[in-house]
Amino acid sequence: MPRIESVDHLTEYRRKLRASRDPNQPTVLVCSGPGCLPLGSEEVARAFQEAMAEKELSAKVILKTTGCHGLCAKGVKVLLRPQEIAYQKVTPADVPEIVETSLIQGKVVERLVYQDPVSGKACACKGEVPFYQGQQWLVLRKLDIVDPESLDDYLALGGYRTLRKIFFEMTPEQVIDQVERSGLRGRGGGGFLTGKKWRLAREAEGMVKFIICNGDEGDPGAFMDRAVMEGDPHAVIEGMIIGAYAIGARTSCRRFTATGYSWRAYM
Repeated sequence: MPRIESVDHLTEYRRKLRASRDPNQPTVLVCSGPGCLPLGSEEVARAFQEAMAEKELSAKVILKTTGCHGLCAKGVKVLLRPQEIAYQKVTPADVPEIVETSLIQGKVVERLVYQDPVSGKACACKGEVPFYQGQQWLVLRKLDIVDPESLDDYLALGGYRTLRKIFFEMTPEQVIDQVERSGLRGRGGGGFLTGKKWRLAREAEGMVKFIICNGDEGDPGAFMDRAVMEGDPHAVIEGMIIGAYAIGARTSCRRFTATGYSWRAYM
């Protein structure tokens, strides 16, 4: 992507990205979350790349690796859009059949979709799978859509647009007021109110304040933070910048305590 020189430049670049993308273009989304990676999701993605090239589909079908799709026990998960066909337990050997049957013929590979253990019904679409019914994804809503390694992908899906509004239309106090009214809470066990935390930080004495992204997974097997950081990392960065603006921070510090890796970026 080009170097962004101004907010107007970013807005225009995002507009061009969105205009260049057809929402109905066939897309293959291979889960690369922590549940699917050890089951061979990278090999499945490579198999799609090779099979699509062989059938001359590379220019017609988008291939992405994404964050966690959920229902990890059924990995490797593959989602085909715009049909919302959800395949499970996909192996590289299954890929040529998916390409031929679904991408070329527009049909479903029945043996690879979820089978309801009670009714025996085949659930081809993601929304039909009982696991997803009743769920409302908020923080995780882009995990099976966005390529976590593509800034263009995040921008095309509206990324950093909220940041622009906050910088140019809202004061830090207004940001905190809105977060307080929203009732937003932390995702840890305490559920501490985010707005209250930000207000206390802003009103605290001292000129130097920090925003710290703690990447340590203290709850065994939870992976709450890991799923977001791996699947939608720019959302984390955008949220950190908004929080920094609200509390008056001038320095951000990202810390991965599990690996000992850390860095600081001065704002």
